[in-house]
Amino acid sequence: MFTMVNGLQNYSEQAIQAARYIGQGFVVTLDHMNRLPMTIQYPYEKLIPSERFRGRIHFEFDKCIACEVCVRVCPINLPVVDWKLRKNKRKKQLKSYSIDFGVCIFCGNCVEYCPTNCLSMTEEYELSIYDRHELNYDQIALGRLPISVIEDSAIHTIPSLTHLAKGVMEGHSNSRNITKFLD
Repeated sequence: MFTMVNGLQNYSEQAIQAARYIGQGFVVTLDHMNRLPMTIQYPYEKLIPSERFRGRIHFEFDKCIACEVCVRVCPINLPVVDWKLRKNKRKKQLKSYSIDFGVCIFCGNCVEYCPTNCLSMTEEYELSIYDRHELNYDQIALGRLPISVIEDSAIHTIPSLTHLAKGVMEGHSNSRNITKFLD
């Protein structure tokens, strides 16, 4: 008799524990259903890239000494440096510099190891194009500074979502959630 009562008691305790676990899962689910969506309306709202973001490479032609360190440290030998030797000064003179962003892996080694700091990473990440051959940037295209996301008045900027605590960012006010739907 006692074994049957103990078995029934253990069964009821396990059933109550299982119901608690299921209830905790439902609470989490309902909490997520009640939150406003945190989507970004991309062309009109853009995230501000982090401080160490690796975007398009910016090149300053006047600072480059054609040492080719960038080519040597690049895992895929990507930068194309064309130079000629000036015999009267016994120095290299840079003729052209180009990077193909269709092949670049944005590792940042060229920027890190450049002795004259003529290369830098920008916050530009919109490099989509229909013809991959247009991603081959020469020194003129590399020298252009992109418009900063923060300075562009036509765009609403949003801080990076990875650094915000829960509840800091508000969702879209025109969207419906569970409580509005039931009202």
